[in-house]
Amino acid sequence: MTLKEIDHLVKKSRFASIGFLDEEGNPGIRKVFSTWHKGLGAHLISTNTSSRHVQALLKNNRACLYFDNCRTFQGVCFTGTVLVHFDYEHKALIWNEGDEKYYPKGVEDEDYCVLEFQAEHGRYYRYDGIGDISADELAEYDKEAEFGNYARR
Repeated sequence: MTLKEIDHLVKKSRFASIGFLDEEGNPGIRKVFSTWHKGLGAHLISTNTSSRHVQALLKNNRACLYFDNCRTFQGVCFTGTVLVHFDYEHKALIWNEGDEKYYPKGVEDEDYCVLEFQAEHGRYYRYDGIGDISADELAEYDKEAEFGNYARR
């Protein structure tokens, strides 16, 4: 897969799976709504502050983020770190109409936060091959990228 094909896969995905380690070192994975991307290397995710994965990521920010297309059996897994944002700017940026069903108090709901996943490298697969994406390749591909909401495109 080319980086452009991987970018298309990521931007067409409305969901991703985030992998993390809990405080006992056990792996966990959660499906998350992820439509805000900055190239391939940065992704914004809205989630509940009280959730186990957020609490685990506050203690150990190492994570992986997996995007896939089940119908075509292709996917990409990025490994990196997560920053947890509680500030109004990040929360307002990715707020969508209808989010109040998850966060009844709106943008300022204390149980609403934003995860910023920063990829360090990745690995992809598809019927025609498997390959790695280096940190240098991510940096070059993303050098002029800006965050955008691909659910609205």
